[in-house]
Amino acid sequence: MRFPKFMGVATVLWVIACSSASANSPVSSDDQQAQQLLNNAVDYYRVQGDSALAAFSRQGEFVDGEHYVFVVDTHGTMLASGGASAVLIGRDVSKVLEPELRSAFDQALKSPEGIIGSAKYRWMNVKDGRVEQKQVYYQRVGDRVIAVGDYLPRASADQAKNLLERASSSLKKDPKVTLRSINDLSASFREDDLYVFVVDLKSHRYLAHGYNVRLLGVDFTTIKDPEGKPVGAPILAMVDRVDSGGYDYRWRNPVTGKVEDKHALFRKVGNYLVAVGYYVDPR
Repeated sequence: MRFPKFMGVATVLWVIACSSASANSPVSSDDQQAQQLLNNAVDYYRVQGDSALAAFSRQGEFVDGEHYVFVVDTHGTMLASGGASAVLIGRDVSKVLEPELRSAFDQALKSPEGIIGSAKYRWMNVKDGRVEQKQVYYQRVGDRVIAVGDYLPRASADQAKNLLERASSSLKKDPKVTLRSINDLSASFREDDLYVFVVDLKSHRYLAHGYNVRLLGVDFTTIKDPEGKPVGAPILAMVDRVDSGGYDYRWRNPVTGKVEDKHALFRKVGNYLVAVGYYVDPR
C-alpha cells in the first residue's frame, strides 16, 4: 500500500489499528476486490498453515492488481508480504513505531480471531498530486494477522537520488545514529522498494543494511550478483577515483521476488560508502 513518504510500513500497521470502516459505508468494487483477496488468503492459510507464507510473498495468486497480502505475528514480526514490506520479512517491525503508536499496534495484533477489521487512511498520489482515501482490511488467525494492502511500488531514479541525499546528509551529521536507524528500519531511510546500505571504506565491510541484516560485517568485495557479476569490488574501485557514481547489476527484488536489473547510486561520505539502488522497470 502507498502512504506519504514520512510514513513507514510499521506506521501502516498503526493505521490498521486506529479505525474501522462504518458498517453503513458503501462498498466499492475496489473494496470488494480487497475483501475477496483477504478471504482467499485466510482460507488458504487455514488449510496450509505457515506453508502459505511463501505463497503470500510471491507475485502470484495473492497479488490482485495493486492489492497484495502481508502477514505479521502477534509479536510484531513481519512474516510475509507481496508488497513493499517484503524488505521487512523476518524483522520485528514494532521496533520502528514511535512510542505513542505502540499501544495502537498492540491493539491491532490482539484483535479477536475471525473478526475482519478495516481502516481508512489518506495518502498523496504523486501521479496527480491529489490526496486520496484508501482502505485496508485484516483478520487475525491464531497468532497471525493477515492483511490486504494496495499499491505495488517500483521506485523511480529520482526517489533513489533523494533517499541517497538524505542518508548522506544524515551520515555526515551523526554517523552512529544514522547507522543504527538504517539497521532499525527507520522510515527515514526506506521508501517503497528502496533501502540504504553503508560500507566502511577501511574494512570494506557492511556497517548498515536496510533490508538484509545478515550482510552486516560481510566483506563487500566478495559480493556478486546472482549471475556471478562482481558488485562490491567494482564499486569500491570506482570510489577510489570518484566521490559518486552508479553501477548496473542484477539483484533479487524483494517485492516481485524476481532477479531484475538494478542500478546502484553511491556516494563517498568521509570513510563511508553510502548506496541506494533502484530496480529498472522492464516495461
